[in-house]
Amino acid sequence: MRRIELLYFPGCPHVEAARTQLRRAFEATGLEASWTEHDVTSPNAPAAFQGYGSPTILIDGVDVTGAPKGEGASCRLYVGTDLPGAPPLADLVRALKH
Repeated sequence: MRRIELLYFPGCPHVEAARTQLRRAFEATGLEASWTEHDVTSPNAPAAFQGYGSPTILIDGVDVTGAPKGEGASCRLYVGTDLPGAPPLADLVRALKH
């Protein structure tokens, strides 16, 4: 089973767009929609999630767009997406299929 994780911080205006894009990607692949969400500002958040922008989607620990981990928490923007604030649907579908 693949490990799909949505990383975010509270107040990020793009978290709902990322959730919508995840649902769309699962629908496009015919897979059951299931992922774990992590508030990267929580004291219980794994240290490995620190430094990612919000929102970030990891599949098996790898950013779906191939972007490296950043230097600190910030709002994240995606180039070439059809849904502002979320990774491109094609990137998500490709990552889910592999």
